[in-house]
Amino acid sequence: MARREVLVQLDDELIERLAAIAAAEGTNRSALLRRGARAVIEATDLAAADAELAAAYRRQPQDPAFVEAAARLAAETAPPW
Repeated sequence: MARREVLVQLDDELIERLAAIAAAEGTNRSALLRRGARAVIEATDLAAADAELAAAYRRQPQDPAFVEAAARLAAETAPPW
């Protein structure tokens, strides 16, 4: 995949911490920033999916009998911690 250079301004402390993490992981700051960008995108996508699911349940609530059966099954099969 082609890459484009993007200018990002970071404070000294953040740069130092990224450099330390990169060194500990045997990678570089750019790889860490790419990983961070992917994590932000994934979190945003998951939040949107959660909001979509919640909206769907508001439009058509779940059958109470299903909820009761699922709760009963969970109680019967959950580990005893």
